[in-house]
Amino acid sequence: MAEVSALFPTSRERVFEVLADGWTYASWVVGAAHIRRVDEGWPQVGTKIHHSVGPWPMNVQDVTVVRAVDPPHTLELHARLWPFGAARIRLELEDAGPDVTRVRMIEHAERGPIRLLPHAAQALLLVPRNRESLRRLADLAVRQRSGTSETDHQR
Repeated sequence: MAEVSALFPTSRERVFEVLADGWTYASWVVGAAHIRRVDEGWPQVGTKIHHSVGPWPMNVQDVTVVRAVDPPHTLELHARLWPFGAARIRLELEDAGPDVTRVRMIEHAERGPIRLLPHAAQALLLVPRNRESLRRLADLAVRQRSGTSETDHQR
């Protein structure tokens, strides 16, 4: 199991808005390369994000499925990590002050060869990736709050 957390200078609702927009998944999840489709109703339990993982031309078609959701508090996902297996990823959002949210990301390997690694080895692989994912998620949530977009920053 790998766990990371970060403080975001925005509300839980803003962070959850990003999570609830499946099209942003590849913008904040390290390793996700391209979103092919987002099921209608995302992030209801059982809905999927159909995405590619890895660099072109070696990318793999995969899916991430919602296992549980309690807006704007938690989102639990089942992510396939082909060829490494699959993982359960839980995102917990809690108020840490006025317009400050603590986001915890807990990843637990469930299937495949990665599950056979000792927890310390899993953490060495997953913690840096998940810290970067939270950094990207925070950037998106704060940018949404301020009402600016990437194109606004490029002007």
